[in-house]
Amino acid sequence: MTIRFSIPYRTVYGQRMALCGSVPALGNWQLAAAPEMSYDEAVGCWSYELTLPDDQAGELTYKYILLDANSGGQHWEFGPNRRLAFDGRQASRVLVSDYWRAPGQPENELLTAAFTEALFKRRPKAAVSQVPEAPAAKSRKAKAKKEEPVPVAAASAGPDAPRSREITFSLVAPRVPPHLSLCILGSDPALGAWSNRKGVVLSDKDYPTWTATVALENPDVTCVYKYAFWDNEKHHALDMEGGENRTVPVAEDESVARVLNDEGYRYLDAWRGTGVALPVFAMRSESGLGVGEFNDLRLLADWAVKTGLKLVQILPINDTTATHTWVDSYPYAAISVFALHPQFINLESIAPLKDKKAAKELDALREELNAKDFVDYEPVMNAKWRFLKLLYKQEKAAFLADPEFHKFRAEQADWLLPYAAFSALRDRFGTADFNTWPEEFRSPQNLAGLTAETAADFDDFGLFFFVQYHLDKQLLAAVNYARSRGVVLKGDLPIGIYRHSVDAWTQPELYHMDRQAGAPPDDFSTTGQNWRFPTYNWERMALDGYAWWKQRMGHLSRYFDALRIDHILGFFRIWEIPGHSVEGLLGHFAPALPLHRHEIENRLGWFDYSRLCEPYIRWHMLEHVFAGEAQHVFDEYLYDASYGRIHLKPEVNTQRKIEAYIDQKIAAQPEHEEYFVWLRTGLYKLVNEVLFVPAGNDFYHPRITLDKTYSYRELDNDETRRRLYDDIYIDFFFRRHEDFWRRQGLVKLPPVRYATNMLICGEDLGMVPASVPGVMRELGMLGLNIQRMPSNPKVEFGHPDDAPYLSVVTTSSHDMSTLRGWWETDRVTTQRFFETMLGHWREVAPYYCEPWVAREIIIQHLHSPAMWAIFPLQDLLAMDSHLRRVNPHEEQINDPSNPTHFWRYRLHLPLEELVDAVGFNEPLRALVQVSGRA
Repeated sequence: MTIRFSIPYRTVYGQRMALCGSVPALGNWQLAAAPEMSYDEAVGCWSYELTLPDDQAGELTYKYILLDANSGGQHWEFGPNRRLAFDGRQASRVLVSDYWRAPGQPENELLTAAFTEALFKRRPKAAVSQVPEAPAAKSRKAKAKKEEPVPVAAASAGPDAPRSREITFSLVAPRVPPHLSLCILGSDPALGAWSNRKGVVLSDKDYPTWTATVALENPDVTCVYKYAFWDNEKHHALDMEGGENRTVPVAEDESVARVLNDEGYRYLDAWRGTGVALPVFAMRSESGLGVGEFNDLRLLADWAVKTGLKLVQILPINDTTATHTWVDSYPYAAISVFALHPQFINLESIAPLKDKKAAKELDALREELNAKDFVDYEPVMNAKWRFLKLLYKQEKAAFLADPEFHKFRAEQADWLLPYAAFSALRDRFGTADFNTWPEEFRSPQNLAGLTAETAADFDDFGLFFFVQYHLDKQLLAAVNYARSRGVVLKGDLPIGIYRHSVDAWTQPELYHMDRQAGAPPDDFSTTGQNWRFPTYNWERMALDGYAWWKQRMGHLSRYFDALRIDHILGFFRIWEIPGHSVEGLLGHFAPALPLHRHEIENRLGWFDYSRLCEPYIRWHMLEHVFAGEAQHVFDEYLYDASYGRIHLKPEVNTQRKIEAYIDQKIAAQPEHEEYFVWLRTGLYKLVNEVLFVPAGNDFYHPRITLDKTYSYRELDNDETRRRLYDDIYIDFFFRRHEDFWRRQGLVKLPPVRYATNMLICGEDLGMVPASVPGVMRELGMLGLNIQRMPSNPKVEFGHPDDAPYLSVVTTSSHDMSTLRGWWETDRVTTQRFFETMLGHWREVAPYYCEPWVAREIIIQHLHSPAMWAIFPLQDLLAMDSHLRRVNPHEEQINDPSNPTHFWRYRLHLPLEELVDAVGFNEPLRALVQVSGRA
């Protein structure tokens, strides 16, 4: 038998099309062995003919790949693998007509798990009716019901093999409500002759692909048809798709079976949805223990259903336990990119405490910790660990005998064993810095033996197996509950890894441990941000096809159907800071194309390393920075280098040395801490007084924001010379790297993007290269639009109406003040926003962000063309004078300018109360419906 594949795609010189699939003739999914297709220039169509034995039957999967010799790119089409059943005994010749699924096409976003696994997931016909809500907690003492993860349905067997003279219609269409189906209406009697009660209903057994096989009654006549929705209860067609009629050409040979894999359903409007953002730790419920827990996601999903919201977005949920202090509250410094944070576990869902005294103490602690307006991290974690250890001892025998645990351990062993070992050793040696551990533990060795149940100290490790197993179990139960209610759970992927983490301990070769990642100066911090994470060794990661990233993404897809990638710009270039810096100003983009000394010399007319690359310090600067303390600062920290030059002493000539020196001062004189912090900031400023940052081998990076330095302003008072510096600076940061960074993104992002089927959203704020939006569109990744941080530098505020469809609009982020907090910060800015964005010309803006003001802003975002409008819960509550927090300045989650910020924000009302807040929920639901996002 022969199967002829054809796909229309007009290419340019240097481009070819290949067909890769699951049978040897198609390369067995090895691209290097995949056959190239033939091109018919007259019709712009590629084709390939596959020959199989006549008596062979089965199913093959395949995809098309565009090979571009011009760029070296290998571009796989978007979406799930195509599937084709075949049987040489039924049809000796099959013609398969396909179309190219471009990653950047908006409708292809509907093929991601957010839509196929949650929003439009097909359920058994008996389960189509309303899914019951989770019961609200009647009492904080109520026993939490143990939930098992909902099993995922097995994949269908796929379409039936086509027979001679039959036509198989196939359409990928995820956007079909669970209570409806798709049908075909057409001119041939076999397609109902356009009768809306005689349409051919398509099968969804291979959802999101819909199929139907039909033998036309008049195969010698051109048939036209369209797809339409089908009411399963009333048995008739509903709204028909838009556009021109589709056509079935007259069959040249009636003995040939045909497969028409049609291009997607032609909707008359684009799908748009609404979501809410709230960190899990900030959730409050009656059953909690002073912090949000995974079980609380059910309540938030219930509230989302009542208000018409379709998505719940959270912050990272990985374990950050490095110091057992409040510093661990920072959710972007995980000690494992796989392990979940123990703070999110619900103790009662594991098992009731049998020790009555301990149970009574737990009740008392719950009452005490739940009464607090913030997450008191250390007491909460102390309580969690205390009772987790009791539960482990109580349940140990049953736990170790549980086959579900052993299955979990076997499936997750790659990360679970190293994590348990690392955590136990951290506690044994009192630090997560594995470089200070005894020599035999500084690198992982024989972890299976170390953590074996037969080991004498197994309980040290077994506790962490126990906790991770139950965390996974509780999160999966919450995720599957949300999915059953049609609510998407959106996770957050931090761009970096923690320096003292399991990941760095087990695979240090994947990271540059001597460098630091951060962000250049922006609206969040004028000195840049230093996250202190090591940067990635991308060259090493590429050697195994980015296996670490694929494993990380695969694990996240276990819990999430949508994902926010934090600082997605890091896949194009990261702000890399030398190890001796504390602030971010002496960093540089990596990878980059630094300037050679000769290039700088040619463009400036001179090059003096001392003047350009060493801190420029003069006496008048010390007087300006330190005022009356200038002489004292000079005597202790600096020395005269002659000719008016001043240098920092060797023991304080880097920011890291200054940090250590001042820390000793503060430890010895804590009553003068404020003074020493002020002094330290001034000394940091002196270190930053350079115009170029050395990159090695006589190459240099211009210092970011060099125009704000004394060194720049005092360039011999020569305006012409300053213009030369400006030309170098603008060319370097805004022109020199555009194509270079574009290629970096196209190499690193696809393995991450296509490792899973999650809907991917990138946080693309800050100093964004011009190539980033195009690459993200090409890969089908959504961008982020925040009104107060417009991507267009020529405007003060962005308008939600200007956001592209493939994007998310939001009013605030966790790194910003909330709407109400921002409104009170700068009256002049607020007034301009009130007039220009809200249209209240020549009206005086209210001093506070009144509920009606917040409502206008929310409505503006709801009516944006963006696919998603996702709001921090604080900004939604701002519309209700009764429910919103009294003090808006207590609602900001993070302060990026403070590297030691305590992440302690907590919702001020229980989620149970929010679920029952009809007076708020119904008006919000009405706003969502009116905006077309329901």
